[in-house]
Amino acid sequence: MKNCLLLFVAMLLAPQFTFSQETFKITHGPYLQQLGETGVNIVWTTNKSGIAWVELAPADSSHFYAQERPKYFAAAHGQKTEGTVHNVRIEGLQPATKYRYRVYAQEVTSHESYVVKYGSIAASAAYRAVLPTFTTHDPKATQISFAMVNDIHQQNDVMKKLLGQVDWNNNQLVFFNGDMQNNSRNEAQIFSSFMDTAISVFADRIPMYYARGNHETRGEFASQFPRYFPSATGQLYYIFRTGPVCFVVLDTGEDKPDSDIEYTGIADYDAYRTRQAAWLKEALQRPEYTEAPYKVVIAHIPPFGGWHGEQEVLEKFVPLLNQAGAQVMLSGHLHRNVKRLPQAGAWQFPILVNSNTSIVKAKADASQLQIEVFDLTGKKIDEVKLKPAK
Repeated sequence: MKNCLLLFVAMLLAPQFTFSQETFKITHGPYLQQLGETGVNIVWTTNKSGIAWVELAPADSSHFYAQERPKYFAAAHGQKTEGTVHNVRIEGLQPATKYRYRVYAQEVTSHESYVVKYGSIAASAAYRAVLPTFTTHDPKATQISFAMVNDIHQQNDVMKKLLGQVDWNNNQLVFFNGDMQNNSRNEAQIFSSFMDTAISVFADRIPMYYARGNHETRGEFASQFPRYFPSATGQLYYIFRTGPVCFVVLDTGEDKPDSDIEYTGIADYDAYRTRQAAWLKEALQRPEYTEAPYKVVIAHIPPFGGWHGEQEVLEKFVPLLNQAGAQVMLSGHLHRNVKRLPQAGAWQFPILVNSNTSIVKAKADASQLQIEVFDLTGKKIDEVKLKPAK
């Protein structure tokens, strides 16, 4: 009887013992965020808490191990951060320069007062492996290419087919324009819904910029979104210029009134959009915007359709964009392809809404910005052509 009881207790404890003995490892990533002329964020996750760093080297003919490479740690406020989501911001890079990188993490097995105990180190493959690379933006570039998908709603097969149309040797950046998942319940969902596919296709070497959609705001894990998709400003709206294009990335929030029963009292997007409008008014006066030949707005919810969120975009953002000479808005949300030309008394620029089964591919050079839309079969279904701003 005693032996049976001991066996029963051992069986109960076995799963816990197995979990505690799980090898420390990288679970997802790495992937690039907020790449600019002199900096980049590199993000990845591990199965247990630890500290993390990136080793960086020029993408030249030297062996990665020819010398000790500089280390950049995941840190905040002067301390290395402990956790399972690792975000390393690297600054001081050279513009228009290609770099190789390798990510590392070391398990923290305990941290009590002044005593920290460390476990094993996990790292991305390097020996006899091709290291991922990235190229910082060139401030003197006269042309760029970019792609955009949106409203994928966890359909990895659709996203992979759309991204399969991109010429990755000549495409500098990708936009995810919202609603890449149905809601946000946990970390595993983020990666299984779309990010593991994105990493396998491009995101470890081509930067992805995220305009949050209304479905990313829903669910108990929604507040964790910035940990996985950080910006250089700490906000989910920002502007940046690469080559001849300045991108204004807006966070259009939810589509219904804050009081709607669907939000269960958790929404505060009207005030959020008001604060964002105050930021936008200032941001549109910056040189990276005013001096850019092309001015492109990325916003998940378009300013038409009559829903509350659409009206908020129309009333709070559009007048500022009109005054600042925005040239085009790229949106999603409607799950259909729509093109609206400038409309008197409303928007003074074309609005191109991409569906959930098409991809936007664009190329800007000194003579024009050509924005094209392709369906799942690769057939071109729409386009917008713009001349440089005067």
